[in-house]
Amino acid sequence: MQISDKISPFDLVPDDRALAIREALRNAIVDRRLVPGTKLSESEVGALFDASRTVVRAALQMLAFEGLVRAERNRGAFVSNPTPEEARQVFASRRLLEPGIVTAAIERITSADLDAFRHQLQEEARYMSEHGPAARRAEIKASGDFHLMLASVAGNAILQRFMDELVARSSLVIALYGSTGVSRCGHGEHGEILDALERRDAVRASALMLHHIDHIEADLDLRVREGLALKDALDV
Repeated sequence: MQISDKISPFDLVPDDRALAIREALRNAIVDRRLVPGTKLSESEVGALFDASRTVVRAALQMLAFEGLVRAERNRGAFVSNPTPEEARQVFASRRLLEPGIVTAAIERITSADLDAFRHQLQEEARYMSEHGPAARRAEIKASGDFHLMLASVAGNAILQRFMDELVARSSLVIALYGSTGVSRCGHGEHGEILDALERRDAVRASALMLHHIDHIEADLDLRVREGLALKDALDV
């Protein structure tokens, strides 16, 4: 598969099948069912979804524009395999964006929003109490969703899109370099951030967010985990 640098994501007009495939693959990548380096064969994906190579290629192009998939000439498409330097850049970007998102969210947050955040923390806690790979993936996704909810409450659509990509890339980085204990610590930090949001203490909330991001990055190591085969990861 070849992806031209001249193509913009806005030039793509995928049909519903391409969007569905993109969403299924994206979820499998973000949920860590497909680990970095996994080959995404157009023929295999097409067979799993009963779709043409053209439709599959459109889905993979969308993922490539998000940075979740890389295309290599004469080799095909692979789940992106971020380098340590790229991992550092992801978290450096989050440090630049998320304190501002927290400040903006405090100006707009409502009682209903606070209730939604509390429910989200309950979901995180529920997954933490369960065991097995599926619960672990759900726990990590719930942790990322907390940050995406903050971006949504902040009310800036552009920042929300950036955060959607950064959280997805963070999941890739954690899949490759992270240990298994960070999200449990992160859950407590989410609660502290929520307390600061409720008190509308922007200074403390921003400081807590920076500490939280530092904590996640400090948990990274160089161990590589084994992933599932494409068919097993997608479960279709």
